Amino acid sequence: MERMASGNLWNSEAYDSKLDFVSKLGGGVVELLAPKAGERILDFGCGTGDLTVALAEAGATVVGVDLSEDMIKRARSKFPQLEFQVANGVNYRSDEPFDAVFSNAALHWMPQAEQTAHSIWLALKPGGRFAAEFGGSGNVDTITTAIEHVLEKYGHDPAGRNPWYFPKLGEYASLLEQTGFRVSFAWHFNRPTPLKGSSGMRDWLDMFSDDFFFDINALEEKEAIYQEIITMVKPDLYRNDEWFADYKRLRILAVKP
Repeated sequence: MERMASGNLWNSEAYDSKLDFVSKLGGGVVELLAPKAGERILDFGCGTGDLTVALAEAGATVVGVDLSEDMIKRARSKFPQLEFQVANGVNYRSDEPFDAVFSNAALHWMPQAEQTAHSIWLALKPGGRFAAEFGGSGNVDTITTAIEHVLEKYGHDPAGRNPWYFPKLGEYASLLEQTGFRVSFAWHFNRPTPLKGSSGMRDWLDMFSDDFFFDINALEEKEAIYQEIITMVKPDLYRNDEWFADYKRLRILAVKP
């Protein structure tokens, strides 16, 4: 789970304990990649390493990279047998190319999409595979709309605060094709995602939305804004005593000819 903004600050412990659905829901991308024994695979935006180890369990040699030092520190402590590196995916370079690049819930934190796709291209051997899932067009629209509405109400211009890149399927597939890839699978789908416990939406805001609130230092004001956002999204995103995030995902498989 690579992040580009707000100094790339992550609470990796909270990420693992409260938001572990990110890794758990990445299993479908592992299946799409179909890692093979003996392959060398790059986990691009590896977070705390839960899917890196899943790739390694297939017999692959895996290198996990993430921009967050805290995420990499936790990954190394959890899986000391694996290789993890602090690296910026946007301009990542490797001396030795990989058989495959895997990425889950990371690419939407890298709005420099052309540059990032080029880095992935360069990381692959000819014939190498690229499998990824990340936020697509419409992802967390309900939450984002509420954040921007409440910020404006409190006198903060919401323009320019959104850190995410959520492309349409055709837009991203075309970008990969222009980079040189052959796209063999592309799927844009709704995935309402359950959040843990009664504080699920608050935990989500704490972990993922800091860029919207970078200039709000007064704790009382931030708390009031949070509560209004939660109240605003509750009719759409709280049902049967459970919070959901309105996720819409892109899942992609492409090959470097």
